[in-house]
Amino acid sequence: MRTVVALVDDLLFQSKLAATARQVRVTLKMVTSPQALAEAIAAGDASLLIVDLNARSNPIEAVEQLRAAGCALPILAFLSHVQVELAERAHAAGCDEVMPRSKFTQNLAAILTGTDPHPQARGVTPS
Repeated sequence: MRTVVALVDDLLFQSKLAATARQVRVTLKMVTSPQALAEAIAAGDASLLIVDLNARSNPIEAVEQLRAAGCALPILAFLSHVQVELAERAHAAGCDEVMPRSKFTQNLAAILTGTDPHPQARGVTPS
């Protein structure tokens, strides 16, 4: 079974992620801090890391720390569609893909299962 780790501290969005993960039979490990994120990644069974760039726990720094520690997992981040500068910072920190929250939500099942045929078509394009 595929395992996804998500750094998300919004309770409503955590609930949506968890419900979708159950529907598509994906194991979801939800964390709310960079330390918990590092611990979940260290378990070694994750195939994708999802990061809410609007989390209160400094997600950009968490991504930088993971990449500096040699984490090679794909990192998909999401944010408000108007936050182009934050998207640029996320890419620079090591996020493989950054997308608006609306597109993330729309494609959530395919993202969790790894079946999205065109992942780059959804990304936020820096201006």
